[in-house]
Amino acid sequence: MTYWTLTESDIDRIAIGVGILGTGGGGSPYLQMLIAKQLLREGKRIRMIRPADLDPNAQIIGLGGIGAPTVSIEKMEEGFEGVRVLKAIEAHTGRKVDAVLGDEVGGGNGIYPMITAAHLDLPVVDADGMGRAFPEVQMTSFFAYGQASQPAALSDADGNTLVITQAKTPQMLEKLMRTATVAMGCTACMTTAPMTGDFVRRFGIAHTTSQAWTLGDAVIRAREAKTDPIAAILAEAGGTFLMTGKVTDIGRRIDGGFVRGTLTVAGLGADAGRTLVIDIQNEYLVATEDGKRIAMVPDLICIVDSETGRPIGTEEQRYGLRVAILSLPAPALLRTDVALALMGPRAFGYDFDFVPLGQSTEPAPVAAYRADHSLTPAS
Repeated sequence: MTYWTLTESDIDRIAIGVGILGTGGGGSPYLQMLIAKQLLREGKRIRMIRPADLDPNAQIIGLGGIGAPTVSIEKMEEGFEGVRVLKAIEAHTGRKVDAVLGDEVGGGNGIYPMITAAHLDLPVVDADGMGRAFPEVQMTSFFAYGQASQPAALSDADGNTLVITQAKTPQMLEKLMRTATVAMGCTACMTTAPMTGDFVRRFGIAHTTSQAWTLGDAVIRAREAKTDPIAAILAEAGGTFLMTGKVTDIGRRIDGGFVRGTLTVAGLGADAGRTLVIDIQNEYLVATEDGKRIAMVPDLICIVDSETGRPIGTEEQRYGLRVAILSLPAPALLRTDVALALMGPRAFGYDFDFVPLGQSTEPAPVAAYRADHSLTPAS
């Protein structure tokens, strides 16, 4: 078994990286970053393991926040929601959970499972089901390739906990989870059905926490060297630069447990005279210029501060911000026909098919993994 034991410095880098990969959603990573660092100061540990090192029969669950990002920055979590949903699944299945992961690496959900793992001293798998953030429960590579739609669990900051024992489809699970989340104040913690280690190894998007660390490290190193952090992000992720500009309009509303709206950015400098309009459903979905679609889901549309490279979520956007807009290619597992049915433009109600921008690449694990024979799955 190999492991990567995180430090506070690692958390700083991951927080930047998951913000970039969040494509505007997944919740702000700021609170999760503070909680994770405080747990490390209290002597708890956060251990990452590679998917390749999972026992094929290990029981893995995905943890994360569900709801509207705008609400999540106003309604703080209590901190043990993940423990409650994990224990609820263990009680229902009669089997211990061996490791956790994030269903989405983007935004605060890229750190969320680490908090539960630290409380329970469980390892976190360096993988997720999106390689980014998506607004709906069923939009993961896990569901695209056969994950069960039950049991699932939900818990809020007040301790209310719900276990869904029967959901006929992942889409119905989304509807049930979303309705309950609205009743809980539009933000809660959720887990989907347990997966085996073999399933995660085959259908998870590997090393996405490593990718987040690498992106965050590139931004920090660029800041320290006073070089361009945007160029550093693109060099690491193999993405496409779309535009630098100023936010001139942002329309946002809470609708059915989501943040929906549009963002308008007017070009600056070499991009003067250009205008991009970006559709929002928690995340940035489609970027359009002069009626032409130039980037779209499942590819990532990432917006960062044009000078510092700090990722800017949909809930933070406001008039006058100077931003750089980038597109990163979606993982290959999201570009298949079966995945596009759940996560492509038509899944969001658009009447057009996905046109990829750039070539998919596979993230590599960070160099910090070390052998540790004490990390064996629980029986």
